Amino acid sequence: MIGSLHASLRVFVKQNQLSNAFRVFSQIQSHASCSGSFDLVLHPISSLLLSCINLKSLPQGKQIHAQIISLGFDQHPLVVPRLITFYANVNLLADAFRVFSQIQSHASSSGSFDLVLHPISSLLLSCINLKSLPQGKQIHAQIISLGFDQHPIVVPRLITFYANVSLADAHIAIENTSCLDPLPWNLLISSYIRNGLFSEAISVYKKMVNKQVKPDNFTYPSVLKACGEVSDCVTGMEIHKSIEASSLEWSLVVNNALVSMYGRFGKVEAARSLFNRMPDRDNVTWNTMIGIYASRNMWGEAFQLFESMCKEGIEVGMITWNTIAGACLRTTNFRRSLLLISQMRISVPHLDSVSMVIGLNACSHIGALKLGKEIHGHAVRTCSDVFDNIKNALITMYSRCRDLRHAYMVFHKIEEKGVITWNAMLSGYANMDRYEEVSFLFREMFCEGVEPNYVTIASILPLCARVANLQHGKEFHCYIMKREDFKDLLLLWNALVDMYARSGKVLEARRLFDSLNARDEVTYTSIIAGYGMKGDGEIALKLFEEMCRVGIKPDKITMIAVLSACSHSGLLAQGELLFYKMTDVFGVSPCVEHYACMVDLFGRAGLLNKAKQVLIGMPYKPTAAMWATLLGACKNYGNTEMGEWAAGKLLEMKPDHSGYYVLIANMYAAAGRWSELAYVRTCMRDLGVRKPPGCTWVAVGNEFSPFLVGDTSNPHASEIYPLMNGLNELMRDAGYVPSEDFASSEEDFEELNALGSSH
Repeated sequence: MIGSLHASLRVFVKQNQLSNAFRVFSQIQSHASCSGSFDLVLHPISSLLLSCINLKSLPQGKQIHAQIISLGFDQHPLVVPRLITFYANVNLLADAFRVFSQIQSHASSSGSFDLVLHPISSLLLSCINLKSLPQGKQIHAQIISLGFDQHPIVVPRLITFYANVSLADAHIAIENTSCLDPLPWNLLISSYIRNGLFSEAISVYKKMVNKQVKPDNFTYPSVLKACGEVSDCVTGMEIHKSIEASSLEWSLVVNNALVSMYGRFGKVEAARSLFNRMPDRDNVTWNTMIGIYASRNMWGEAFQLFESMCKEGIEVGMITWNTIAGACLRTTNFRRSLLLISQMRISVPHLDSVSMVIGLNACSHIGALKLGKEIHGHAVRTCSDVFDNIKNALITMYSRCRDLRHAYMVFHKIEEKGVITWNAMLSGYANMDRYEEVSFLFREMFCEGVEPNYVTIASILPLCARVANLQHGKEFHCYIMKREDFKDLLLLWNALVDMYARSGKVLEARRLFDSLNARDEVTYTSIIAGYGMKGDGEIALKLFEEMCRVGIKPDKITMIAVLSACSHSGLLAQGELLFYKMTDVFGVSPCVEHYACMVDLFGRAGLLNKAKQVLIGMPYKPTAAMWATLLGACKNYGNTEMGEWAAGKLLEMKPDHSGYYVLIANMYAAAGRWSELAYVRTCMRDLGVRKPPGCTWVAVGNEFSPFLVGDTSNPHASEIYPLMNGLNELMRDAGYVPSEDFASSEEDFEELNALGSSH
């Protein structure tokens, strides 16, 4: 009978069914009372206490304590340690200490001090949970008085307590121990590393070695990580030598830590040499080595190692997938990045938030809207769309794919919008030149109490230049000057210089440029481009020479700006010389944009054959814009034959572009070839190609309104257009008349006049 009750009790305790356990315990207690053998309840009491410890059930625990006292078991070595553990677990330190003092008295009288070892551990654990330093020190004093301060069980517990509550006291405690077991030393080293105190961790390791404590396979990974974090190359290499000299059998964890450490030192060859010599490798090994290559921008080696990993049949973990896909993203290999994301969706159950952000960013760069929507769907299905980084990436993806409706839908659903979210939406509108939405959203951002950061301003300033809203640009200038945290941000000052330069206010741009204490290649490029657009190529060249003289290396964008300045200013010899010096002197390999500048340079100078040779001989496929440049030059210099050849190439690439048909028609009009001109216009009509109406933005009070050719929908049209007619009369009287290039008849010329008065 009693045996089956004990068995039932054990089952209920194991299942944490406390009420049923108490019911069975009552039956056992009744049976013990009848038989007078109270030892029968000793083990059940201990089991019930264990259940109360697991459930942290205070009322039932106190009920058992009362039973223990009534039965006379309050000094029993089996019961008391669990009673202390119970009170410690429910964080009643005073009760735990009271019970502990009782067992301590019993231990003193009996001379059996081992009884207090387990209770001491329980009390220290409770002090850790409560971060209670005074009580922990009180226990430490008891440990010393009992002579347990060097006990191999107590010392690690004591170091664990101090490491969690007071690292300074932990350091003192470890120095006062003569224990040769590496465990307490490992605990302290790990605690220092967990708190980012890497130099202190290395210092503890050195003291450990000086005390003749032998490091083990748990010591080395921690201290090697610390050396890598603080770039302590000398100590790290010394530890490596000591590992090789020791009789310790190397573990995979130690090898991985060594590879990682050398990677952090920047010693990639040493890391790879260790990697190659390792008898065994796991996912961590491969991830570490691939990560090292990625951190040093050695993408080719990273990709090669990834392929080797796949060939060897090593299971690729999420970290490795993300590292390689992210590497493709950073090296602008967006399609391969998306291919890897697609492979990940087959290999792993679900993409994590990092994978989805990488995929969305890649989609945004190549306009892969359909795939971006698929990733959005995956995020919704896995409930990952609640993460801020994914929401922001979705807004950016939709915006760059020109789907502002869905971008705003994602934005609108976000309840608490941070500055990054606002920036993503503002950038989307700004990139699409949606000035009214940008203006509204920027004001709403302020109303929501979100302070713009430098990214906010830098994304809006170029829009001010594009829509010729200099007034708002100046307001941003004032705002930047008022913000103390913006004063040293060169990125913003560069954006201001660029804004003034693009708006045609080169003198304001130059004044700002001259006032800057620091300048970089972006600053110089912006001002050079500004002078180039104005036709002041000589000044642009002087600034370029100054840039080189002060040691700022021009990049490919700078070279585009200076070549364009030469082209716009007719500086043929200087532009040609700079182009040929690009690679050898400035270290910039010519890209398609540089060749486009040379086509423009030669075309403006009338050297059409040279321009043609650039197009034919360059290592890139000519763009439509380059053929259009040559076509425009042929029109200006009357070379219709070459112009027709360029027009053929142009229409092969862009058969539906209305602007190019207009350019071809203008060439025929300039040459007086009216039948060809009429044919071009007929082709446009047959193909349904229409030239979009011209548009301009006009400031009206504090708002900017668009005006389109032929549009009379403005509510003030009855006042505006009579005034426009008067201005047109004044223009004609002053000798300014519409171009007749695209007019193939007198009726067309009248139409041009009419359109001019309705703009």
